[in-house]
Amino acid sequence: MTKFFIRWAINAVGLYAAVSIVPGINFDGPWTDLLWVALIFGLLNALVRPLLKFLTCPLIILTLGLFTIVVNTVMLMLTSSVGQSFNLDFSVDGFWPALLGSLVISLVSVVLTLIFHDELKGKKRD
Repeated sequence: MTKFFIRWAINAVGLYAAVSIVPGINFDGPWTDLLWVALIFGLLNALVRPLLKFLTCPLIILTLGLFTIVVNTVMLMLTSSVGQSFNLDFSVDGFWPALLGSLVISLVSVVLTLIFHDELKGKKRD
């Protein structure tokens, strides 16, 4: 259960970084709404992203994995659509802001996952 909360927090920090850095990704609301957006983002990544990667597997192989960036972009745009349907003030203004935002979120996620590596694996530090 701790892994879930750590991953949720990493998604929230990544989304906050994307909102802060990338013009075209907007969030106007309390920080608790950003936690809900992070939850939606995590759930969509867990449920929809594997299906998208399976369906686009030939393109991913053909582009040596670079098409995964497009899949991440689509996931961020889908998160925006689902979040707006739940009346959360999170919006992405188009493909290019979503692409830059997905790169920022991926970078933040990689860095924070490296920092919390032991906690995510369930090992305790001495």
